[in-house]
Amino acid sequence: MDHLSGLDATFLYIETPEMPMHVGSVHLFDLPKGYQGDFYDNVREHIARRMHLAPLFQRKLALMPFELANPVWVDDEDVDLDYHVRRVSLARPGSMLQLEQMIGRLHSSLIDRSRPLWEFYVIEGFHTGQVAFYTKIHHAAMDGAAGVALGQAVFDLTPVPRAVKPPRQRVRANRYQLGIAELAGAALSNTVTQYVKLAKILPDMGRAAKSLLKRESDEKGKRRFVARKQFKFGPRTPINGAITNQRSFAGACMPLAEVKEITRATDTTVNDVVLAMCSAALRRYLADEDCRPDKPLIAGVPVSLREAGNTDLNNQVSMMFVGLATDIKDPLERLAAIRTNAIAAKEVNSQIKTAIPTDFPSFGAPWLMSGLASLYGRSRLANVIPPLANVAISNVPGSPVPLYLAGARVASYIPVSIPGHGVGLNITVQSYDGVLGFGITACRRAVPDPQSVANYLRGALAELLAAVRALPVNQEPAGARAPAARAAKTRARHVNAKRATSPMPG
Repeated sequence: MDHLSGLDATFLYIETPEMPMHVGSVHLFDLPKGYQGDFYDNVREHIARRMHLAPLFQRKLALMPFELANPVWVDDEDVDLDYHVRRVSLARPGSMLQLEQMIGRLHSSLIDRSRPLWEFYVIEGFHTGQVAFYTKIHHAAMDGAAGVALGQAVFDLTPVPRAVKPPRQRVRANRYQLGIAELAGAALSNTVTQYVKLAKILPDMGRAAKSLLKRESDEKGKRRFVARKQFKFGPRTPINGAITNQRSFAGACMPLAEVKEITRATDTTVNDVVLAMCSAALRRYLADEDCRPDKPLIAGVPVSLREAGNTDLNNQVSMMFVGLATDIKDPLERLAAIRTNAIAAKEVNSQIKTAIPTDFPSFGAPWLMSGLASLYGRSRLANVIPPLANVAISNVPGSPVPLYLAGARVASYIPVSIPGHGVGLNITVQSYDGVLGFGITACRRAVPDPQSVANYLRGALAELLAAVRALPVNQEPAGARAPAARAAKTRARHVNAKRATSPMPG
């Protein structure tokens, strides 16, 4: 019996109608020249032939009695493809704005937990003649890296789909759910296993907790432990508060080559430049809202805990917090500050990553966690508690070469993600075929016009490009390359750990 890990199950427990916990992506497809078929039918048949390649497609949740422990995954012997693969159409003229608004609406609703936790939509009527494709998968089933592995099962590298072996014949059990005694026994066994795992890493967790503190003397000379300066609260802004269940969405695609030109000129990474672009965009967006925070914004950045080559369809991720230096006006100086902040955050993360449990016991806790999550949202505590992060910014490396689905070429690949109470804006980035696709997903009340954020991201890239191209040849940019290089040199002993924990390419 395949139990959800403690981390996977947490995404179920904290889900509320106002905070759906699914992720997704939106693509535009170029149909083959002279195409006369029905693309929806082709996609449906394509998925039907590939379902056995990823367990996600044919497994659903079996809940424990009284929700005393984590659910388990069980096979669904009657997957209704007409439910999971749907056809929708845009009204004329089928503009990009209409597509983005439809994605926002589709992303607002909860996934049916009685079925496998995924939905695909073929969206017709786009004004260019292209076909859009939106995917929606519960975060309990996978994180971003696992999503890439799922894409490898669905997509092909050539217009002609690769040959796939048919699935082995399985004996039908003809059981909709498991029995109470069977579930209770599995819950007890799994809980014992989880406690054993937790006991083994307790020493590491203790050392990690101690590394987050430092000793200093107070006014009387008494020594005490205090939190390191990397842990701060962000300023309150219009995007930080309790959210509703309505989503707004916008996408933007930008050349990866231009981003790498900036990294080469400033001795930074793609990660640093993406954070700097988001910083500049948020400075301008909040200024439009007559909000000029008196201290820098903070980004919550997911960090993968996966070992190289691990493609398990589950969650293996932690979070680090990076100051966005939004108080600095000059774009290159701001980039340098972000670079320094990111290095410091990665150093902290490298010290604690081995002690972060992704599977932990939750016997008796699911109903309590769900109740607290609902209470937190409805009490609107997020409107008064200072945010740990002002914005979520994530980047998942994608395919460097073109992909195909049912013979159609993927022209763009833009992620769709999760805003939450206190963090009403999520900017997720995925690289694809030399392009960075930015997905801006937000609570509609917090960010009613995400298209303006997308435009400011484009302007931020242009601003950084102009700044580095204006530098004299062979001259390091003041405030950017030199501090970043010095910071990297002084932290040379952490380079390997930094690379291992970097959530973004570059």
